[in-house]
Amino acid sequence: MEWITRNLPYLMAGVSVGGQYALIAIGYTMVYGILRLINFAHGDIFMVAGLIMVYAVTAMPIYIAIPLMILVTVFLGFMVERVAYKPLRSAPRMSIMISAIGVSYLLQNMALYVTGGLSQQYPTIPWISDTVTLFGATTKRVTLITPVLTIVLVVALVLLIKKTKIGMAMRAASRDFETSQLMGIKINSVISMTFIIGTFLAAVGSLLFFTNYTGVTPTAGAMPGLKAFVAAVFGGIGSIPGAVIGAFIIGICENIIKGLGWTTFSDAFTFALLIVILIAKPTGLFGEKVTDKV
Repeated sequence: MEWITRNLPYLMAGVSVGGQYALIAIGYTMVYGILRLINFAHGDIFMVAGLIMVYAVTAMPIYIAIPLMILVTVFLGFMVERVAYKPLRSAPRMSIMISAIGVSYLLQNMALYVTGGLSQQYPTIPWISDTVTLFGATTKRVTLITPVLTIVLVVALVLLIKKTKIGMAMRAASRDFETSQLMGIKINSVISMTFIIGTFLAAVGSLLFFTNYTGVTPTAGAMPGLKAFVAAVFGGIGSIPGAVIGAFIIGICENIIKGLGWTTFSDAFTFALLIVILIAKPTGLFGEKVTDKV
């Protein structure tokens, strides 16, 4: 019993962080599935969502600030796609990747200018920030909510992709981009919708993440963004269930390592795992074998 009390907080934190990584990883995996692009700015959009919340709460009640933060973040994701990626759609793959890195640094530097580089304290959100006790272990309620909310959102997303017209268009575009265009699918709408869903999930992820880790800095999105990207590759980039499972595995392993007292190595483990996976199974756990058309 004592062993459970001692280690349960780390396990719960692992599941919680895993859920937060999963919400970011879905954005990477969906954009890659359709555009074959790694959206390097995704982690920074997650960070901007945190800053929007910090400043919104100073001017309005929290129940208005939360929907506003989600709407502004979604609009930012939509604009990034329109301004930085859409004009480069027929350009070489490398150009669009450089554009993504440029957007990432632009967002970080804008955040640096606005905050002066100082860590901003994330507001306390009623109910989900409350402390609860489970089996003798004390934790925030957000730790228990995150995995449940993540699974609900993922199920909703899978249903959207399987059952709706826009979902069918997304699946067609991810299968064969050029043919989808020839078949009359409005490819711009599909791509915009993909970015909107991805940034919506990142905004929810940021709400959960910063409720737990309350300091928002201009580089706060870099490490969660990188780890979510590793989770997406680990699960098989392009696969939504793969990204979610990969994120939970990384979150749990990372926190178990912290529980063992090797906090210094918790980040290194994530990237070591990526190297091992890429050597053993380059397509990831659920990735499809890529066959080049001749």
